[in-house]
Amino acid sequence: METPFVFGQQATGEDFTNRSAELAHLETNFTSGVNTILISPRRWGKSSLVKKAAQLTISRNPKLAICFVDLYNVRDEAQFYQQLAHAVINGTTRRIEELLSIVKKHLPRVMPKVSLNTPAGEFELGLQWKDIVRSPDEIIDLPQKIAADRKIKIVICIDEFQNIGSYADSLAMQKKLRSHWQQHKNVSYCLYGSQRHMLTEVFTSMSMPFYQFGEVVFLNKISEADWITFIRTRFSDTGKEIKEDDARLISSLTERHSYYVQQLAQQVWLRTSKKCATTIVHDAFDSLIRQMSLLFIDKTNSLISTQVNFLKAVIDEETHLSSKETIETYQLGSSSNVLRIKDALIRKEILDVEETRLYFLDPLYKQWLIRYYFNK
Repeated sequence: METPFVFGQQATGEDFTNRSAELAHLETNFTSGVNTILISPRRWGKSSLVKKAAQLTISRNPKLAICFVDLYNVRDEAQFYQQLAHAVINGTTRRIEELLSIVKKHLPRVMPKVSLNTPAGEFELGLQWKDIVRSPDEIIDLPQKIAADRKIKIVICIDEFQNIGSYADSLAMQKKLRSHWQQHKNVSYCLYGSQRHMLTEVFTSMSMPFYQFGEVVFLNKISEADWITFIRTRFSDTGKEIKEDDARLISSLTERHSYYVQQLAQQVWLRTSKKCATTIVHDAFDSLIRQMSLLFIDKTNSLISTQVNFLKAVIDEETHLSSKETIETYQLGSSSNVLRIKDALIRKEILDVEETRLYFLDPLYKQWLIRYYFNK
């Protein structure tokens, strides 16, 4: 029997968990042409949410096309333009004749290599850097030209958008994209990624080109009630039983972190023959933390001593981290050093800030520190 819980890949169909409000919000933005910036920590389900919203939107709007660009392994500006052109053409074109017509009409100075040899029947579009340098504007404006020609709307969804910050002369590239995209009447953009502090700076800092480019949406965690319903339903669908309190325990131990809820639920499901017991949940959680030990050891060894001390202070729920008493107790150096430590741990994606509260992005790492490193 296949496990009813999915993690490490996009959740679809029955594996997708609620988020009805977020789906409705995205669908409204897609159909209304509102640019959307979706921000949340890694593994909270952004990609699954965008894909689900896209499916719903397309099913109800035949004159709308949605194209996906993933920048996870895109290392420079040339690759970005190639991925953009590839996604737009594959998202709006179904026949080789249409592709050739698009290239001839809208990319007259580009001579791409075109092949049709992918398992999904998509077109592979090879662009040379010399062609891209000669006509980046044509590629940037390609979705608008196609949309205007076909009298349709297009939504471009770009995952891991913060990666453009690492490209050479990134600021100039961002200015170029913004200057073109803000003029696109038939195209809107959904930009999302995992590095919250970087994306927040890109879209909310007045000095950045993408300031006020669209609606910034911070994705919240799935509610405990929704997780409880989901976990119990998935157990029931496979002939197993889990009590409400135990399903709540799975949600609580993982702090409603989407990836870890699914992973822990899977481990509990695998250990359950018919009826789950609370001891099974705790045993599965302890086992999961131990499995991650080597990764957590490496992460901790990469930190300097004051950073580790700062994490201890956060775990101890110290609220005045810059006070003289806290600095002396945890050997943090000075109040100015406390700010540097906090900023460094946020950049390393170990901690994040919610309003004024610091919290661990990885709840299992926090538990490993408590149980095995600090021996609390």
